[in-house]
Amino acid sequence: MKKNLKLVLVLFILLISAQETSAQYGTGGYGYGNRDMYGRRMSVVPRGMTEMRKEPENLTAEQIVAQQMPAFKEALGLTAFEEAILRSVLTKYVQQRIELQILKLDPQKMKEQYVLIQENQENELQQSLPAEKFEAYMELQEENFRNLDKKAKEKEKGKGNKKMKRKRNN
Repeated sequence: MKKNLKLVLVLFILLISAQETSAQYGTGGYGYGNRDMYGRRMSVVPRGMTEMRKEPENLTAEQIVAQQMPAFKEALGLTAFEEAILRSVLTKYVQQRIELQILKLDPQKMKEQYVLIQENQENELQQSLPAEKFEAYMELQEENFRNLDKKAKEKEKGKGNKKMKRKRNN
C-alpha cells in the first residue's frame, strides 16, 4: 500500500512539474513565444492564400515624388518655390512614365519614349530652375546612376563567384 502511494505521489508530482515547464517555455502554443524558440516568429493563426500572395501596392506619381523630395531638397538646398517647381515637373513626367508602363509597348518603342520623356523633363527643369540648381540636380542624377551601375556589377560579380565556387567544389 505504501509502495503504491509513493508511486502515485511521484507520478502526480511529475505530472504537475511537466505542465509547469510547458507553461513557462511555450510548448503547445502557449507561454513565451511560439513552439520553437528560434527562427522567424509566425502567427499561430493561419493566413489565407490571398493575404500571402498580396502584391505590393502600386504608388501614384505624387507618392513616388513625395518619397524622393526630401532627398532632393537636402542635396540641392531648394527654396520652397524651387521645391514646388521640381515637385510639379517630376510629378508630370513620372505620371507619363507610369502611363507608358501601362501601355506595354514593344521594348524598342518603350525605350524611345523613355528617352523622349527624359529629354523633355531635363529641358523643362533647365528652363524652370536656376542654372546652379539644375546642374546640381543633373550631377545628383548621374551619381545615382553610377551607384546603380556599381551595384549591378557587384551583383554580377557575386553571381560569378558563386558559380566558380560551385565548379571548384564539384
